[in-house]
Amino acid sequence: LILALPAAARAQEAVTFDHTELAIVTAGGARHVFKVDWAKTWPQKARGLMFRKEMPLDNGMLLDYDPPSEASIWMRNTFIPLDLVYIRADGVIESIYLGAKPHDETARPSKGPVRAVLELNAGVTRLLGIQAGDRVEHPIFKAQ
Repeated sequence: LILALPAAARAQEAVTFDHTELAIVTAGGARHVFKVDWAKTWPQKARGLMFRKEMPLDNGMLLDYDPPSEASIWMRNTFIPLDLVYIRADGVIESIYLGAKPHDETARPSKGPVRAVLELNAGVTRLLGIQAGDRVEHPIFKAQ
């Protein structure tokens, strides 16, 4: 028995991600490593963490904006509450939106051009003392 999926569902199923690691170094010198799915294409960024029911605390999603641009995140079809970490091209955290609620379609824009947005489980940034001004280490960020 083969069940036919609607075209939209098939398109969602087809989105896959590369996996990478990044580290966040806090102002106090603590270094936190995360395993992340790397969303580089627009279909990957549009999918993001939609439809996932859970995510380990040391995992996340890195939405890569190359070239850097203004980014705006919403939570349509997202089941996990998230902290949204906006990161400039030099790897410095521009801002953090704490506790985006599942299914909330309110746009959460960056405060300027960013190279990436890191989506983490809600509460992780507070738990680890991660703040705006901290540095993210990953090959896409160029120290200035």
